[in-house]
Amino acid sequence: MRRFYKIHQGKIVEVPEENGSVVEVYIQPGIDEKKMLIDRLQIDEHTLNSALDPDELARVEYEQDHVAFIVKKPKNYSAEDEYHFKIISIGLFLFKDRVIIISSEDTPLFSNKPQAGLSSAPDIILRVIYNCISHFIEHLKVINMVAEEVEYRINRSLENKFLINLFALEKSLVYYLNAIHGNGLILAKLRAGADKIGLSEEGKEFLDDLIIENDQCFRVADIHSTVLSNLMDARASIVSNNLNVLMKLLNIITIALMVPTFIVSLFSMNVPIPAQHHPLIFYLIVVLCVISAVGVLWVFFRYREM
Repeated sequence: MRRFYKIHQGKIVEVPEENGSVVEVYIQPGIDEKKMLIDRLQIDEHTLNSALDPDELARVEYEQDHVAFIVKKPKNYSAEDEYHFKIISIGLFLFKDRVIIISSEDTPLFSNKPQAGLSSAPDIILRVIYNCISHFIEHLKVINMVAEEVEYRINRSLENKFLINLFALEKSLVYYLNAIHGNGLILAKLRAGADKIGLSEEGKEFLDDLIIENDQCFRVADIHSTVLSNLMDARASIVSNNLNVLMKLLNIITIALMVPTFIVSLFSMNVPIPAQHHPLIFYLIVVLCVISAVGVLWVFFRYREM
C-alpha cells in the first residue's frame, strides 16, 4: 500500500497523487515496491528489510544522499494479543526534499492537530518520532489500568492464568523499555547532527523537548516494570494462600460430616442398643447428628484465631 502526503497549513494531509507530495508512506511493501525503492532511491536492501523487522534495533545510518532512521513504535493492540503489547519498527528515510516512510503495519503516523514550525522534511521526522513517543505514553497508561484489573482478579482467584497475564504485561514492559531507550539514542544522535540534517532553530528546540519527553516516558515505563517485577512473588503467594484457605474450609466441612457419620454408623449396627424400639429414636439420631455438626463448626469458628 502506498500513500502520499504534503504539508498544508501546518498539518500533514494526504493527497491522491505523488505530484507535490513531501511524504511517501509504504505499508507492507511488496516485491515490486521494494525493488523500486532499492533501484530508484538507492535505499540499502538490508536497511529496508530492517524497517519491517519488529526485532531490529533502533538506529541511525548516514548514507550518501539520505539519512536512514529505524525507530520503534507500539503495535496496535488487539484482543488476540492476550495481554502481550508488542513493538514494530518504522523506517524513516530522509532525503533533501522528501521523506520515505516504511512500516509493516497501517498505524497512525501523524497528528491531526496543526503543528507550528512544520515546514520541511526534517520537521516531519521529528513529528513522526513525537507520535511514537505519544503512542508509548498512551500504551503505558493502558498497561497500568490492565495490570490493576489483573491484580484485582488475582486477589480473588485460584487460577494461574491471571498470573500468566501479569507476566505477559511484565514482559511487554521490558520490550517497551528497550524500544524507548533505542528511540532516545536516535534523538541524541539527531541532536548531535542537527546541523548536518538541516534542522532549523525551532526544530532544535522541539528536538530538545522530544528528548525530555522520551526520558519521562522511559522513567514511567521503568517504574511500572519495577513494580510489576517486585510484586510478582507476592501475587503468586496470594494465589497460593487463596488455595490454602479453600482447602482449610473443605477440611472443616469434611470433619463436620465425619461426626454425624459416626453417630449414624453407631446406631446402624445390628446389635441391641438402648431404646431401639422407641418411636422417636430416628428423630433423636437426626438431632444428635445436627448438634454434632454444629458443635464442630462452632469450635472451629470460636478458636480459629488462636
